[in-house]
Amino acid sequence: MTRMNRRRFLEETILGAAAAAAVGAAPRVLAGESPSTSPNEKLSVAVIGVRGRGGDHARFFASRPDCQVTYLCDADRDVGAGAVKKLSQDGRAPKFVTDMREIFDDKSVDIVSIATPNHWHSLAAIWAMQAGKDVYVEKPISHNVSEGRRVVQVARKYNRICQGGTQYRSSGSVRAAAQYLREGKLGTVKVAHCYMYRGRNPIGPAGQYDPPPSVDYNLWAGPAPMAPITRKSFHYDWHWFWDFGNGEIGNNSVHAVDTMRMVLNLQGLGRGALCYGGRVKFNDAAETANTQVVIHDFDDITVVQEIRNLKTKPPRFPGMCIITGTQGYMAVSASCAVYGLDGQLVQKLEGPGDDHFANFLKAVRSRKPEDLNAQIIEGHQSAALCHLGNISYRLGQLASPKEIRDRLGALKSNENLLETFESIQTHLGDNGVDIEQERLTLGPWLEIDAARETFVNNAQADALLTRNYRKPFVVPGEKEI
Repeated sequence: MTRMNRRRFLEETILGAAAAAAVGAAPRVLAGESPSTSPNEKLSVAVIGVRGRGGDHARFFASRPDCQVTYLCDADRDVGAGAVKKLSQDGRAPKFVTDMREIFDDKSVDIVSIATPNHWHSLAAIWAMQAGKDVYVEKPISHNVSEGRRVVQVARKYNRICQGGTQYRSSGSVRAAAQYLREGKLGTVKVAHCYMYRGRNPIGPAGQYDPPPSVDYNLWAGPAPMAPITRKSFHYDWHWFWDFGNGEIGNNSVHAVDTMRMVLNLQGLGRGALCYGGRVKFNDAAETANTQVVIHDFDDITVVQEIRNLKTKPPRFPGMCIITGTQGYMAVSASCAVYGLDGQLVQKLEGPGDDHFANFLKAVRSRKPEDLNAQIIEGHQSAALCHLGNISYRLGQLASPKEIRDRLGALKSNENLLETFESIQTHLGDNGVDIEQERLTLGPWLEIDAARETFVNNAQADALLTRNYRKPFVVPGEKEI
């Protein structure tokens, strides 16, 4: 076995072991975490977007004696009615609205918790904070890089508490991993490889569909175009369209990226990024990639994001990062562990953690952003790294395997980029995809001005840092805040 193949074999072995260990793992919560504030001093909470993850938001706040869910908001009346029914008790029910602006106009609301589709995350957070509310906003906290920075700017200007929904920052295991690295026990770190292997199915061919009759499509679309609907399943499958979602990289790889950034204390957007991949085999209506690799240059550290939606090994897991040091490997996910250079388990990393929502409430009470485990600047930077990969992908062109190898071989990197590409080619071949015939898209290398969060001499790429907003759902510019 060559040195290159041995390393990949070790990493795949570690991935398999770590994925098995992560099944059912969740951040440990400190005993005695119940609120010290009298239940009579309740915080008024509004939850916007109550289908799926938003239901989790609503149930958490409803379970707290120091909170009262006073509003539920969703552009789908049927979804909202079902959520109101579930939260109604003792003859009391949250008020349901379809237009979030009614919530922002109510001065009695203290907290807004946002679990809308991605294209609404930033504007909803900005409007809420401008109205004097504290905000919990799901990942990715933005649909594009520019609006994510505006969220950070607004939080600072209005002195609001704003937390991103990257909950692994509250995990005791991840905290222990960060401490392990701070103590230098893994040696010198040169590579951080983020994996998101999650099986998906085609969403069906493109067609012409109407929104569900219970949906106010104008309010649902908000900042995005009210374009014709080409997907059969209106809900959820918006993830795979550029107008509304950010693909699997923004949907789930953001967790792996965020935990990686936390344990390495990696700041900023790096020096450059390149992406290759494609939406292969599915032949469906969707636009985003189902196979994607992004390379980020952080001077001494190379970061790689690898996304697979076709059948693969190891088994499905909710995002993981393998950090390679001179003294071993670290697997970072819902559970964390250290492995030797031979791939054998050295140590499981554990420690006390917090409930992520409860940590947010703690900061709301203290009025100290530093009490947050996931300050909004961290959510912005993690989301931005995913957006950078998508920008390179969207500017790319179909390329032969040789062209991809040649481009990767010319990059300065601490990671063996050709090894990852060969693994992707094998993976796709196992799924019946011949990339000599069904070619992948190869994006350009985008040099980044990290201080300005723009690209260097690339107007075409800069244009994708933001979007054209549909009035009146417009994210204000930097000088307008």
